[in-house]
Amino acid sequence: MLSAGSAPALGCHEACLTERRGAPSGQALLHEADERTNEFLEILAHELRNPLGPIRHAVKILRARTPTPDELNWATNIIERQTEHLTRLVEDLLDVSRGTIELRRERVDVASILKGAVEASSALMERNGHQLKVITPAQPLSVEGDLTRLTQVVTNLLDNAGRCTDPGGKIWLAGEREGDTAVIRVKDSGIGIPLEMLPRIFDMFPHSGPSLERSQGGLGVGLALVERLVKLHGGTVTASSAGAGEGSQFIIRLPVAPAQKGAATDRPPPEVPRRAAASRCRVLVVDDNLDSVDSLATLLRMMGHEVETASDAEAALHKAEEFRPGVAILDIGLPKVNGYDLAKQIRQRPWAKEVVLVALTGWGQAQHRLRSQESGFNHHLNTPVEFDVLQQILAAADTSLPHRNVAAR
Repeated sequence: MLSAGSAPALGCHEACLTERRGAPSGQALLHEADERTNEFLEILAHELRNPLGPIRHAVKILRARTPTPDELNWATNIIERQTEHLTRLVEDLLDVSRGTIELRRERVDVASILKGAVEASSALMERNGHQLKVITPAQPLSVEGDLTRLTQVVTNLLDNAGRCTDPGGKIWLAGEREGDTAVIRVKDSGIGIPLEMLPRIFDMFPHSGPSLERSQGGLGVGLALVERLVKLHGGTVTASSAGAGEGSQFIIRLPVAPAQKGAATDRPPPEVPRRAAASRCRVLVVDDNLDSVDSLATLLRMMGHEVETASDAEAALHKAEEFRPGVAILDIGLPKVNGYDLAKQIRQRPWAKEVVLVALTGWGQAQHRLRSQESGFNHHLNTPVEFDVLQQILAAADTSLPHRNVAAR
């Protein structure tokens, strides 16, 4: 995504954004700000749409019929991976507002990058009837990097190829090792790149002729994002084409991960929480989003806990008086009475002095964490919750030690 302070070159718009003496007028500044806002929203939509295709496919398959165990495993793995992708993208919006993009580096299998990108681009490929051929590395091949970001890079290149290739055309995706370099190639039989545009193909918006990415409905930002993210990983990306109508090829080169860093982290998916957790808690879950409260309650019951739910503060207080929970997980954005005030009201109950209060919310900035602490919360977690952190909190809930904040997510 874009870092704060970076903006696309204005090109032919520059003339209308400056006065004759070179100083921008108030109207011109407003126009420029409006354009940049629109560009930001376009980028945001572009980034958030990619994971939605495979999630929608998986859900449709699950609804179409009773899935086999293999189909269920396949669909849930896709939903989990793409939901994690969406979560990261939302978190990155906050990084952009602070002017930073943090890469979460780990040892990443190149084959898993290709697989994730194919999943994300499958809807576009299917819609256009493209013939996609994927060649994975012959031997295990790993790089040091951020799996979500590298998948995003290859997805953008596949989407670019899909938009620039006529229906029924051919697209190739391949990964291989060349010496100490991992190479990922995306090639297509599409409209090609005019030779005069090649030097500027990774600019935000090429200023000579139509943007390749806009030629078939793209936003004109994918290739710029590709170059920036690849550079952050210490790699390079190049584009080549014999000219208009001759197809194109993009080649990413990344350093191979050193062998001494251990085996590739194509780690198995997290296990579904098992029944009979180490400690069994009485948990109250409060959220006005019924899907959220029901799904979280189900998972907690699978972990062996007793769970009650409520959708507003009034019902939560009534349920708490009867249930006397050891842990209360509260949404902040509740109707009528918010989660901060609900936490204060629960804390006022004589029996609730030692209740572990957990804020589970989409609000995660410093001021929100400070307010939750002032309201009596022990922990402040961001949605979607990471279950390893929640399990730590629940496991510690029945100890006699003071409840300390084990997470700041």
